[in-house]
Amino acid sequence: MDTVVLEGATHKKAGPGSVPGVPAPPVKRPKAKKAKKAVVFFEVEILDAKTKDKLCFLDKVRPLHKYYPQWYAARQSIRLDPKGKSLKDEDVLQHLPVGTTATFYFRDLGAQISWVTVFLTEYGGPLLLYLMFYFRVPFIYAPKYDFTTSKHWVVHLACMCHSFHYLKRLLETLFVHRFSHGTMPLRNIFKNCTYYWGFAAWMAYYINHPLYTPPSEYATILTTLYIHHLFCQVGNFSIHIALRNLRPPGSKTRKIPYPTKNPFTWIFLLVSCPNYTYELGSWFGFTLMTQCLPVAFFTAVGFIQMTVWAKGKHRSYLKEFRDYPPLRSPILPFVL
Repeated sequence: MDTVVLEGATHKKAGPGSVPGVPAPPVKRPKAKKAKKAVVFFEVEILDAKTKDKLCFLDKVRPLHKYYPQWYAARQSIRLDPKGKSLKDEDVLQHLPVGTTATFYFRDLGAQISWVTVFLTEYGGPLLLYLMFYFRVPFIYAPKYDFTTSKHWVVHLACMCHSFHYLKRLLETLFVHRFSHGTMPLRNIFKNCTYYWGFAAWMAYYINHPLYTPPSEYATILTTLYIHHLFCQVGNFSIHIALRNLRPPGSKTRKIPYPTKNPFTWIFLLVSCPNYTYELGSWFGFTLMTQCLPVAFFTAVGFIQMTVWAKGKHRSYLKEFRDYPPLRSPILPFVL
C-alpha cells in the first residue's frame, strides 16, 4: 500500500511507453518572455520666447540645430516659461513637469566663445601692456625716456607683483580651472578686455611714469607689502586647487567646499568665496605699495564686482545645500 501511494505521489499520469517504477524525464517548459519596457513618446513644440512664433515640432529624436543650423547647441536656451530659467543639459524630459505633448520656449544666446579663450585673452593683455609701460617702449613717454628704467625700487616690485598675478591667472586657466559651462556670449570678451586692458594701461602709465614719486622707499614697508601680496596670491591659488578637486573631470558636480590640510583653505570656515577674499587682499596690498589713484579705483571696482559674485554664490549654496555651514559670510568674515 505504501508503495502504491509513493508511486502515485512520484509519478503523475504515466504517458505511453513509460516504465512503471522509473521516473519520467523532466518536461521542458518554454521560457517566459521578458516584459518589454514601456516606451513613452513625446511631442515637443518649440516656440520663440519673444515672438511666440512656432519654430518647429519635434516628434522624433532630432536636435533643434538640424532644423536651424545657425543655432548650434551652445547658443540655445530652452525654457519651460518664456521668462523662466534655462533648462540644464542634464535635465530629462520625463522628469520635467510636462505631459506627453509639451511646449518649450527657445531663446538665442547669441554667438558663443569658449571660457578658456576669453580668459587667456583678458589676462594676457594686461600682462603684455604693463610690461610695455615698464620697459618704456617708444611713443608712450617722451623720446628721451625710451627703454629707460625707473630708479625707484617700488616700481620694480610693482611690476613683479602685477606680472606674477596675471601669469598665475593664465596658468590656472590652462591647468587648474574646470568650467561648468563651456562657452559664454562672444560680446563678453569685448567687455572683459576693455575692463582689464584699460585698467592695466591706466595703472601702468602712472606707476612707470618718469615723474612718478613713490610714497615711501623704506625697505621694511615695501618688503612687508610685497610679502603680503605673495601671501594672498598663494592663498588664492590654494582655494582654486581646492575647488578644482571638488569637481571630477568632465562633470558638473557641485559640493560644499570645506577646509583641507592646506592652512590657506581654513578660511572656508568663515567665508563662502575665499578666492575673492584673497584676491581683494592682494590688490589692497598693491594699492598701499604704490599709493596710485588708478590702482585704488581698480581695487574698489573689483571689490564691488567680487561682492556681487560672492553674494550670488553664497545664496546658491544656501539654496542647494540644507546643511550648508551657517556661520559663513559671502566674502568678508562676519562683515559681508
